[in-house]
This record gives sequence, structure tokens and C-alpha cells, in this order.
Amino acid sequence: MRNFLDFPAPPILPRQDDLRRDVRAFLADTLGPDYGANDRARSWNGYDPAFSRKLGQQGWLGMTWPETYGGKDRSPLDRYIVVEELLAAGAPVAAHWIADRQSGPLLLRYGTEKQRRDILPRIASGECYFCIGMSEAGSGSDLAATKTRARKDGSNWILKGTKIWTTYAQHAHYMIVFCRTGDTDDRHGGTSQLLVDLSTPGITISPILDLSGEHHLNEVQFDDVRLPASALIGQEGQGWNLVMGELAFERSGPDRFLSSFALLNDLIRVLGTAPDQSSVRAIGRMAAHLMVLRQMSRAVAGKLARDENPPLQATIVKDLGALLEQEIPEIARTLVPVEPIPGPKQDFAYALARTLMSAPSFSLRGGTREILRGIIARGLGLR
Repeated sequence: MRNFLDFPAPPILPRQDDLRRDVRAFLADTLGPDYGANDRARSWNGYDPAFSRKLGQQGWLGMTWPETYGGKDRSPLDRYIVVEELLAAGAPVAAHWIADRQSGPLLLRYGTEKQRRDILPRIASGECYFCIGMSEAGSGSDLAATKTRARKDGSNWILKGTKIWTTYAQHAHYMIVFCRTGDTDDRHGGTSQLLVDLSTPGITISPILDLSGEHHLNEVQFDDVRLPASALIGQEGQGWNLVMGELAFERSGPDRFLSSFALLNDLIRVLGTAPDQSSVRAIGRMAAHLMVLRQMSRAVAGKLARDENPPLQATIVKDLGALLEQEIPEIARTLVPVEPIPGPKQDFAYALARTLMSAPSFSLRGGTREILRGIIARGLGLR
């Protein structure tokens, strides 16, 4: 854990307190009093393009990017504050989430100038959405086992294969696809990332329903999809390094420990002002874990702001965060004797039901627990 202690989280400045108040006022006005426990419990799976456009109008998407590309040249901590408040309120951020969190930063660093100028301003305005093209059936979190392949055909790429668990691919404009572009005995070599316009012929998007019967996830099949040479992000064969950097953004943010935060808030509300001692101990323990994870996550954000690639630290945040996210609904059901079943939107039982149905995915998305702990063991020199 000394890696975190060596890079303490940056201090919060007075103007950032003002930013937090502005975001809270915006959320109170925009979401309104009818935004119930069921809505908040969706966390960052709530999909509302109109809300994403309103965030873009506030200048709260692509915040850290240069103004040339639609950004506001704000600090990473400014963005972190906005993200925290959105998650704490359970705001419907899914439309822009992946583009703002990882796809945009990847294009900013490795994309062509045309890609930056064409795509980044649309992400910043809340009008361009991305999905992730990493996982595949039969390989899951073992990205090095990817079988999706792109071969050269003159100046074009021909992409063939299938990606799975692609969140909101049915609404996305683009996918960044991790695939094989060369032959090598090195499992991590011969891979690249391609920017794929999902309106391109030869792409089939099929729904995968979750436990609650909702359509967030998809299987996306590429049947000899012809892509221009400019679809390549960075250099050919650089895919593994790019995808590891992208995963650092995906694994270290507050979304990796705040997915159950709306339920925790509702739990505190239901327990009231005079909870028993067991409830006080449980809430205190969860709050302490949240505070530690927050400091760790902000430390990783500081490293990313310095253009460092902190895969070990990001992975630790993700693994510990998923543990807490999954503990919260289990602890909640022991403290409040209700059946976790659908009911009124403001009902605690509905929020508990939704969070319980989502919780199994918390230790799968962004890398399974087994994969993450292997990465941590190697990073600490234990294997």
C-alpha cells in the first residue's frame, strides 16, 4: 500500500467547494423531488441522453480537455468532484459515461488530430456515446485471449469477431475494439485498438438481459467489417499498453466504490435519528471504508493527471471497491427487515432489490476478482 502513501491525494481548494455546491444545486433542480430510490439505485446505469446534454451545457463533460477539443482545461480533481456528486445522487449518467471516463481520454492522447476535432467536442457536449469492446465469450477478463481479429486489405482493415457485455452498445455511436492485428507467441503482443463507427455495415448488436430483465448489455458481432486505415488508434501492435491505460481510468474512479452509495444513503434515512448500536457500528464501518477508498482513488486520479500509468493502484481500488459495493446491500438487508421486492419508486425495498440484482456484476465488470488479484500479486512481486 506504500504506493498510495507516496502519492497523497491532492488538497481540495475553496473554489472546488464552490463547484461541489454548484453541482448539488444543479442536481436538485434537474432531477427534482420525484427522482426516487429506484432511480437512484440504478447508479451509473441510468440512461438519459437529455441529462447528458444538460451536463455538457454546464461544461461538466470533458472537463480536463483543452478548449480546442471542447473541454474546459479544468483540473482532474474538478472532474472528480463532479463525478462524485453525480454518483452520490444516483444521476442517470450512462449515456456519456464511458466516452467521458475513458474513450475520450484515450483519443485525446493517442487519436489522430481529425478524430480529436471530430469526436471530442461532441463527447463534451453530451451528444456522442461510446461502448467498450474488450470482453469476449470464452475469455472474459483474460483480455490476452482475445480472438477478434483485424487484417489489412490494402489501406483498409477488415474486422471479424464478437464482443460481449458491451454496455449500451445499442445506443452508442462508437466502440473502441481491442483485437489481434498480428501473429506472435507473446500473448500480449500483436494487438491493437480500432475506433469503430457502429453504423458501419456488417455489425450486429444483440441484447443480453440482466437479472431484472433490463437491456443494458449486448453481444456485438463484426462480420468482415471494413474500416479505414485511420481507425487504428496509436500504433499497430500497441494495443496491450493502450488497453491497460484505458483500464486504469475504468478501474480507479469513484464509480468503482459508489455504485451502492444511493442505497447506503437510503439505509441511513430509514434507520432514522436513533439507530441501535449494531446499526451504528455497521454504518460507521462502511463510512470508514468509503473514506479510505476515496483517498486511494483520488491518489490514482493524481497519478493519471501526471500522465502516469498506475495499473497496480487502480486494480487495488477496483478490487476493494467491489467488495464494499457488494457488502452494502447484504448489510442493509440485515439491518432493515424488508423483502427486497419491487414497489413504489421512493420505497427502500425497491432500491434494495435493484442493488441486490446488480451486485453480482460489481466484481465482474472491469475485470473479475480473480484476474484483479493476479495482477495485484504480480505487481507486489508475490508471483
